[in-house]
Amino acid sequence: MLSNTVTRLIEWGDCDPAGIVFNPNFFRWFDHCTTLLYEAAGWPKQVMVETFGIAGCPLVETTAKFLAPCRYGEEVEITSTIAEVRNSGFDIRHMLQKDGKVRVEGKETRVWTACDPETGRLKSAVIPEEVVQRFRGKPVPG
Repeated sequence: MLSNTVTRLIEWGDCDPAGIVFNPNFFRWFDHCTTLLYEAAGWPKQVMVETFGIAGCPLVETTAKFLAPCRYGEEVEITSTIAEVRNSGFDIRHMLQKDGKVRVEGKETRVWTACDPETGRLKSAVIPEEVVQRFRGKPVPG
């Protein structure tokens, strides 16, 4: 499956007064890493939206397991991996590490979403095969 790693320096603005990362920031970082994972698949978010006429891939579920604190000034690595691809949804796992030790594990479930032309409402749609193949880490011919 497709994977991408981002190195991040923890800044003071990411932290609470004790210098420990304020936990909602992990979810913000994971969301950003998901956008970078789309780019690693060869489908930057804006290109996916334009090419496939989708509204996006909204988050429908997210979790995190906090194993150790992260502090101001530390450099961490966040590895994001497509864990599963289904008909219209997919899961992404995020692993934040410092010096090879896992500090935070995260998971997102997202849905490939289009706008219903009749109602104007958002609805799930089938993920195109060329996107599925890239998410699975396979090159697409052409």
